[in-house]
Amino acid sequence: MSVKDDMNISERAAYLKGMSEGLELDVSKPEGKLISSMLDLIYSMADEIAELEDEVELLNEQNDELCELLSEVDYDDYDDEYDYDDEESPDYEVKCPDCGAEIVVDEDTLIEGEMSCPNCGGELEFDFSDLFSDETYDDDCSVCGIEEN
Repeated sequence: MSVKDDMNISERAAYLKGMSEGLELDVSKPEGKLISSMLDLIYSMADEIAELEDEVELLNEQNDELCELLSEVDYDDYDDEYDYDDEESPDYEVKCPDCGAEIVVDEDTLIEGEMSCPNCGGELEFDFSDLFSDETYDDDCSVCGIEEN
């Protein structure tokens, strides 16, 4: 293992630049100009790589902090806050008089009063005028034949 193996890229670039200065390259000749330009490029690249490494290290630290914060969040608390059984608009099951298909619809669709059957295309109409009579009904409405899910 040589001394150069223990150096980072910036130190290695500086080492090469120092070696070239010790060689006393003749920059008036094409070979000297080329080597000098290549060493300048290597030195600049090493500086940019060092800056990128610093930025990556900072981003990794920030990522670790975020991961730590997220691990402290208890997602079960969010599920407990919402009561899935307390829906504002329950679903209802209706039967198409044309094809007999059972269709699940929401309260808003029922209130609209009509819809097309997705199975056969037949027209379904919902009339609630009889609901306000003196007849009693429970969750499974005997008046309109609608079963609440």
